[in-house]
Amino acid sequence: MDPDRTATTTPGFSPAGKTPPVVPPTRERFGEARWETWSTSVVLRLTDPRGLGAARVAVERELDGIDRACSRFRSDSEIARANASAGRAVRVSPLLAEALTLALRAARLTDGAVDPTVGSALMLAGYDRDWRLLERPPTDSPSEDSFAHEHPSAPTIMARAVCGWRSVMFDSTARTVRVPTGFTVDLGATAKAWAADRAAQAAAQAADCGALVAVGGDVATNGPGPAHGWAVHVTDDHRSDHHAPGQTVTIRSGGLATSSTAVRRWRHEGRPMHHIIDPATGAPARGTWRTVSVAAASCADANIATTAALIRAGAAPAWLARLGVPARLVSHTGRVYTIGAWPADEQRTQIPSTPRSDSRAADSPQPHPTRTLASHLT
Repeated sequence: MDPDRTATTTPGFSPAGKTPPVVPPTRERFGEARWETWSTSVVLRLTDPRGLGAARVAVERELDGIDRACSRFRSDSEIARANASAGRAVRVSPLLAEALTLALRAARLTDGAVDPTVGSALMLAGYDRDWRLLERPPTDSPSEDSFAHEHPSAPTIMARAVCGWRSVMFDSTARTVRVPTGFTVDLGATAKAWAADRAAQAAAQAADCGALVAVGGDVATNGPGPAHGWAVHVTDDHRSDHHAPGQTVTIRSGGLATSSTAVRRWRHEGRPMHHIIDPATGAPARGTWRTVSVAAASCADANIATTAALIRAGAAPAWLARLGVPARLVSHTGRVYTIGAWPADEQRTQIPSTPRSDSRAADSPQPHPTRTLASHLT
């Protein structure tokens, strides 16, 4: 993701079936800061450059607090202590309680496709330390899907405790959580996008202007945006600049998330791995898509949809169409499919007869794109 000053298309925020007009190039004056945290990039952009110093302090404070509450890789984090106390109820802070509420909501809304109890599966797949310390596969190595196709008899890595989000006992009133024995809660599927939402709000309040915060491929906005919206380059790797293959779109509010199996990959016991775990198998997902992008009322909701779409594979287009969220899906062969009000680009392909499980996927009426996932699934 590279938030860019020059907008070329305006996504998804026009009536269904109409491609939004091209926005004339603009050179609005923004305040901007970029840095690294959580082994990923952070971008902060403001409509008023004068508030940049205060906004960056607010964002860094927010991200530090979330790291202390939610990081599986810190032995002193709250979630690490909760995992270490598996089988016993422990009291948690309001911040971790909010993160747990979101993670369990994501599991409920996606019928368990996004499950916070896949921590054991991640560790068995080799993701047991900071991302920067993992063995990187060669740049020309096959994906997990290609490996599975070429080695059909290769064993599948399975977690002993595959998933079980319903067995997590969380009392939001008392702020206590009991992780089931043998399970490990990992909040990575929801916490980063939620952090972007919270950070954007903190930045907008500190600077008293419109703010965009991108944490990795998760983009959140808050406050009054620029006249032509926030321009975002959607591509496989959020570290790429706007020249990388992809599409530049604009959002006026809410959030935009991109999930991909093409970038955060490593090698474990001779096999290529990635971080999107299918709770049904406990192994990295072998799906139809390498990258999914969604726009929604919040970055957290957008990210729930992108992660679930990678897990749902061929059924994802119909599911996303029923939600009414604008979406862009890229197959492992590089073909681009768009859903709902997401704007077309030169690579667009209409949703084909396969892979989709619902023939109405391309024709379903599209509600306003800023509705939340909850408004469609609860």
